[in-house]
Amino acid sequence: MTPPRHGAGAGQDDPHDPRAYEDPGAFEAAVHRLADPLNDPLPGPEPVAPEPVVPQQAPYEPQSPQQAPQEWYDPDGYQRDWYGHQEPVQPPLEASPPAPDPHVPVGPGPAAVPQHPASEAVEPATEVLGRIDAGDAVVPAPRPEPEAPAGADEPGGVPDAATPTPTPPPTGGRAERRRAAKGRGRRRPAPRPGPESTAPAKPMTRMEARRAAKAAKDSPAIVISRGIGELFITLGVLMLLFVTYQLWWTNVRADQIAGRETHKIQDDWAKNEKAPEKQEAFEPGQGFAIIHIPKLDVVTPIAEGTSKEKVLDRGMVGHYSEKPLKTAMPSAKEGNFALAGHRNTHGEPFRYINRLKPGDPIVVETREAYYTYEMTSELAQTSPSNVSVIAPVPEQSGFTKPGRYITLTTCTPEFTSTYRLIVWGKMVDERPRSEGKPDVLAD
Repeated sequence: MTPPRHGAGAGQDDPHDPRAYEDPGAFEAAVHRLADPLNDPLPGPEPVAPEPVVPQQAPYEPQSPQQAPQEWYDPDGYQRDWYGHQEPVQPPLEASPPAPDPHVPVGPGPAAVPQHPASEAVEPATEVLGRIDAGDAVVPAPRPEPEAPAGADEPGGVPDAATPTPTPPPTGGRAERRRAAKGRGRRRPAPRPGPESTAPAKPMTRMEARRAAKAAKDSPAIVISRGIGELFITLGVLMLLFVTYQLWWTNVRADQIAGRETHKIQDDWAKNEKAPEKQEAFEPGQGFAIIHIPKLDVVTPIAEGTSKEKVLDRGMVGHYSEKPLKTAMPSAKEGNFALAGHRNTHGEPFRYINRLKPGDPIVVETREAYYTYEMTSELAQTSPSNVSVIAPVPEQSGFTKPGRYITLTTCTPEFTSTYRLIVWGKMVDERPRSEGKPDVLAD
């Protein structure tokens, strides 16, 4: 297209005059007026403008897409990249002579610009760019705003949730459109709530601070109940420790002491230390014999006396040797050899003597000999003050005349010392150590 000529007398106010486009922005304003149906002239007589002399122009020839000038920047996104949504590009239509407009006079005047009716939509780029010279600046037409859903303009109206709201295409540079294309079909994470802005707390007065401190303190009832609870817990722990000590640790310690005493007695016998024959008296707490109860697997040293601290609590069996409860020794020709031992705790050597039956052997080993007794009878329960059970001829034992007897005494019921359990036996064999162990021990 030949650019309009510049000359004096060219019409500056006539939109049909090509010379009117010489002003900056005049051509773009004319293009926008053509797209607005309100700019169409109403039917009626129009003033006839003077006919300027217009040079002959070459007919309009549409340019192919290969020849059409390309802008270095596509603001409206008509030319999409390969990764975005691409709209089919319509080839430019062949130029056809526009229909004569009844409102535009026909004559040798300036070239008439076709007026589009209001019902036809004018493409801002496809339709207009074909009529623009290559050297003219192009200003894209404004993009129509999306229509608001029905009821949104009404006061109190709520748009229909089923009506999809059109999403405007991404604007900006290529990087922004690329990010928008990559983000399609991907669920965006919900925004994290930011830190809540809290207003600074109002400082409390001295009276309010005192009240808050007083309210934070525990009441006396809570303090007392807490102290009582802690006391009960402490007592419970102490009782548990005491029970553990009595039922387990005392047995461990007593077994160790009794074992050492047994080995000491046997070592003394092995050395053949000279001692008075048939020694009748020993020091209190001194071990002088060993008792064997094969059925109960009991092997415990016998010490002189029944002292709780020196004899019984050390895991040994005590011999009644102090008046008025003095009893005979195993070597005596007549008499009752009475012994005492713990049933529970501190080694508990007599715990299961209630399981003995008549005929079960009980062997007393001394320096000189082995004395074997057989169990004859039992008294399940009697008073601790009933000393007749250890008499030379014990009462309730079934013995009627003097003899060589043995009496075992312990506490009953278990874990108490309310009563006494008594077991009696009589001697059936006396064997010197030189003849070896009796048969009941050899097995």
